[in-house]
Amino acid sequence: MKWKTMQMPKEVVLDPITATDNYGKFIIEPLEKGYGVTIGNALRRVALSSMQGAAITSIRIAGVQHEFSAIPGIYEDVTEIILNLKGVRFQVHEDHPKPMTIDVDKKGEVTAKDIQGDSSIEILNKKHHIATLTDDVKFHIDLELGVGKGFRTAEENKKENQPVGTIPIDSIFSPVLKIKYYVEPARVGQKTDYDRLIFEVTTDGSLTPEEVLAMSARLLMDHFDLFLSPETDVDRMEEEEIDEEVVKIRELLKMPVAELELSVRSSNCLHAANINTLEELVQKSESAMLQYRNFGRKSLAEINEVLAKLGLSFGMDVSKYMEEWKGENET
Repeated sequence: MKWKTMQMPKEVVLDPITATDNYGKFIIEPLEKGYGVTIGNALRRVALSSMQGAAITSIRIAGVQHEFSAIPGIYEDVTEIILNLKGVRFQVHEDHPKPMTIDVDKKGEVTAKDIQGDSSIEILNKKHHIATLTDDVKFHIDLELGVGKGFRTAEENKKENQPVGTIPIDSIFSPVLKIKYYVEPARVGQKTDYDRLIFEVTTDGSLTPEEVLAMSARLLMDHFDLFLSPETDVDRMEEEEIDEEVVKIRELLKMPVAELELSVRSSNCLHAANINTLEELVQKSESAMLQYRNFGRKSLAEINEVLAKLGLSFGMDVSKYMEEWKGENET
């Protein structure tokens, strides 16, 4: 018995008008009825719980023994300073704890840019307020930066043999500041009982919204792979004959990118990146394309629009379209 073909989405579209390095709105359609909630809920939960990030795990303020102290010459008390420190966002290129310090002695505002650490640490919100010195007093804090995922309590951040005066604090490691999804009706032909899934993702900048969704999907795929036992004949469920759409896409993938109606800037970028065919182009991710010199979001939006008209998108797995064709040409 052949498996009845299900309606599958053709692409994931990033809204180019609202997209920034920290925010992305993604549209996935069409989906079978009910799959919008199924996929949306799974991706959202994984994105919130499983993305790795960096956060302060403990502090030690000179002259302070506990978090309920007040510090002469400082407007905020220790509890408020701790709350402010929790809001500092980092990108770290190593995965082990890192020491940092704040050491100021002049009247005025203390912000995240006053945090000192080694070259592997990047502070993403340097203007974030930490404390206010009302007098010229010495203000010194030792900080420990940790790497993890999700949320970790102060109790979990306690370590044996920590120096006297060390205050473990709650840590929010997730680089995902906000993620929500909603489902709308979608039309395919005359039928309107399909789903359109819309995601809105906001990050702290250590990961892009595109990376968050891609990594979340990969984690889910890695888990679902466990259910595909060697005894399960999945191929039996697929159509035995290649349909017309596969043949059409196969021919499109062989098309030179020079034949696309692109602006001179976009064409030059593709030429400089040594991308010569649609097959080479669609296998690239959007984030990978943005790494090429002079290739910006305007070029990305332009090419996305052209690919969408052809029924193609970035990040495609072209193996099912090209393997048979390559095999025929090798024999």
